[in-house]
Amino acid sequence: MSRGLFDLTGKVVLATGANSGIGLGFLQGCAKQGADVVVWGRRAGRNAKALEHLRSLGAPRAFAQEVDVTDEHAVDAAFIEAVKTMGRVDCVFANAGFSSRASSFAEMTSQTYHELINANQHGAFYTLRAAARHMTDRANAGDPGGSIVACGSLSIFHGLPNMEHYAAAKGAVAAMIKGIAAELGPIGVRANMIAPGFIVSGMMEGAPEEMAEGVKKHFAAQTPMGRVGEISDIEGPAAYLASDASAFHSGDILVIDGATSVRAP
Repeated sequence: MSRGLFDLTGKVVLATGANSGIGLGFLQGCAKQGADVVVWGRRAGRNAKALEHLRSLGAPRAFAQEVDVTDEHAVDAAFIEAVKTMGRVDCVFANAGFSSRASSFAEMTSQTYHELINANQHGAFYTLRAAARHMTDRANAGDPGGSIVACGSLSIFHGLPNMEHYAAAKGAVAAMIKGIAAELGPIGVRANMIAPGFIVSGMMEGAPEEMAEGVKKHFAAQTPMGRVGEISDIEGPAAYLASDASAFHSGDILVIDGATSVRAP
């Protein structure tokens, strides 16, 4: 059954950090449009739950792998396994990472800096490189095209006190995406980034309920649309970017923040 403009029947979408939060939201949008999905996450139990959920949304095939994106050899091996199992990968969403905060930039330790950069920046690089290799090989075999997507942040555009390392990683990946778009455009591969505002996601897990509600109210008050984002808000952009509807859209950063970043002070 055709799902219209964003039909993903026969396409394979792989996302990292995808057993919860924004990564899962991305795959939800694709599964609802008939895509086969590949979940990368470090926890087998959560991966299994994500697979069951995505199948219930319409994914014809769903495959999960335990992958630590900070290990480049593990990333390369897992990508090869994913292609062998699924036959191909049409869209990759580099999303895995975490956030941390220092008391001040002057007091930020090198360990804090490098731990985050290793996951958020280097992990994205390993993932995007594996995707580029696969899509280049496929194009050389006469099957061009593909969609490469990375998860960004509003910190790319605005100063984020005490989290300069996080912003640095996201800014680096944004620059990487633009380079990929320019380099792989001739073989039909497009590369884009989504930059979410505050999204209620797995990063808030474990926080006391009162604290979590306070955070939500704080960000809702700063958002012109009057609410915080939900992972379901990632679904539409995901289906668009993974589908042929975005065939001429490349090198861009899609901001998904309820107009927070354009609100006048």
